[in-house]
Amino acid sequence: MAAVLERVDGCVAPADSEPLTPRQNSPLPEQHQNNPLLGLPIVAIEAILNFLSYDEISLLRVCKRMDTICQRVLNQGFLKVERYHSLCQRQVKAQLPRRESERRNHSLARHADILAAVETRLSLLNMTFMKYVDSNLCCFIPGKVIDEIYRVLRYVNCTRAPQRAHEVLQELRDISSMAMEYFDEKIVPILKRKLPGTDLSGRLIGSTPVAGPSTSLTTMSLLAKNTPSRSEMTKVQQQVKVNGASMTALRREMQEVRLKQLEQQKQLQDQEQKLLEQSQVIAEQNARLGELEHKLREILDSHAGGSSGQRRSKGKVISVMERAPTIVCSLALPDASARSSGPDCDDGAQPS
Repeated sequence: MAAVLERVDGCVAPADSEPLTPRQNSPLPEQHQNNPLLGLPIVAIEAILNFLSYDEISLLRVCKRMDTICQRVLNQGFLKVERYHSLCQRQVKAQLPRRESERRNHSLARHADILAAVETRLSLLNMTFMKYVDSNLCCFIPGKVIDEIYRVLRYVNCTRAPQRAHEVLQELRDISSMAMEYFDEKIVPILKRKLPGTDLSGRLIGSTPVAGPSTSLTTMSLLAKNTPSRSEMTKVQQQVKVNGASMTALRREMQEVRLKQLEQQKQLQDQEQKLLEQSQVIAEQNARLGELEHKLREILDSHAGGSSGQRRSKGKVISVMERAPTIVCSLALPDASARSSGPDCDDGAQPS
């Protein structure tokens, strides 16, 4: 992007520049004069650009005049989205309860999580770009990131039950991380050469200068240029505060995660203890069942022995009863012979 800007800046002259000399044959200034949009005042052009998205504004940096106007609009857009985010965060925090345990069950818990994640993303973008923006070396280049932040904030304000933070912020994280990586890899090495920390010859300020009459003056002037101003100090302090707030939020989240982990460990211990108790109860029940089965076997064996004894006694009685008539008959035979002989004797002995 920087290379394209340098090429465009080298080929195109601003509309407010001096008229062309006869030596210059480029017809671009005449096109600028004939262009009705570039002939308008800056305030009118900014009012027209407000109807466009920041992504479209970032693509309109095609000449010096439009480049300066679009840079101003993009920088103001990033500051406006920061203020809008702080306003939304204050409104949500005013409605949340003060106790941290009650905030998790509140209906605005997801709103607060999304706004906290957007705050960390804004702080990262601020640390990446605003150092060079404050030095007037570049502008806030990724306009699409501003549009996405506005989309997320409007979504949070309009919806009562938003989705989870990682689902809402997926696109913002992707495009912002890609923008920061590209800026650090491609554009920052070019901008570092233009920083006030290096002189025109490329020598660092910390190196020992050549002895001469004006060395003390040059070193003092350079040190005076490098001393931070009050605005820079206030911005650094604000950044430190933002980082501290994000760190406190992360620490709170870590504490909540640890508390949940401890609760889960306690629940696991309770469940293990219940399992041990249930296993003991099952072992006791198995022992009782074994005893009952042993007793049942003994009872069945005793009943089987009694029934066999009764059958044997019944068989003996039946055999005795069967043998009894023969014995009676054998015992009754002598009486019968005596009776048969007796009457004859009696009849002969009786008198006629």
